[in-house]
Amino acid sequence: MAEAITISRESADGHGRYIARAAGRDGEAELTYRRPSPDIVVANHTYAPPTLRGTGAAAALVARLVADARAEGFRIRSACSYVSDQFARHPEWADLLAD
Repeated sequence: MAEAITISRESADGHGRYIARAAGRDGEAELTYRRPSPDIVVANHTYAPPTLRGTGAAAALVARLVADARAEGFRIRSACSYVSDQFARHPEWADLLAD
């Protein structure tokens, strides 16, 4: 059974992060980003502490970023190997990649 993961987003001054928490687990996973323009988000880094590895938290962070890109009309530039790997696994997201 998949663990209940909640995702939230914090942003200010052109930077932000998505935060994942799993029910009954300590720690939080995060995906940090910067927003150099209204239509581009650069995903900088994804991290999951040992307590959240294997829960799907990191993948959920990227999925939320993608969902927000679709809903808010921005494109994603990846400066993070994990985000790049997730895009490679999901060709249906290719339209959201910024050059």
